[in-house]
Amino acid sequence: MAEKGFKHEPLKIIEICNAKYAHEALQKDIATVLMLPCPIAVYRIAGKTCISTMLPTVIGDLFPGIGVELIAAQVEKAVVSIVDESAK
Repeated sequence: MAEKGFKHEPLKIIEICNAKYAHEALQKDIATVLMLPCPIAVYRIAGKTCISTMLPTVIGDLFPGIGVELIAAQVEKAVVSIVDESAK
């Protein structure tokens, strides 16, 4: 964004994807592609480094009735583990 003249604190978006789980979600509903891959954001606010992510279980809320809850819960466990480990 700085190249476009928009200055802000440092920001990095890391996208992670497990092909097996992504394939399973896409088999349930191709529209879940809108939620892939899972982003983890690392950014600074007022000199403090922050790490955040969107919880994959919200896919079940956004796409009710397609049966992705178990897949999303498994992915969420892995993503939260990554975020927690990186915060140490």
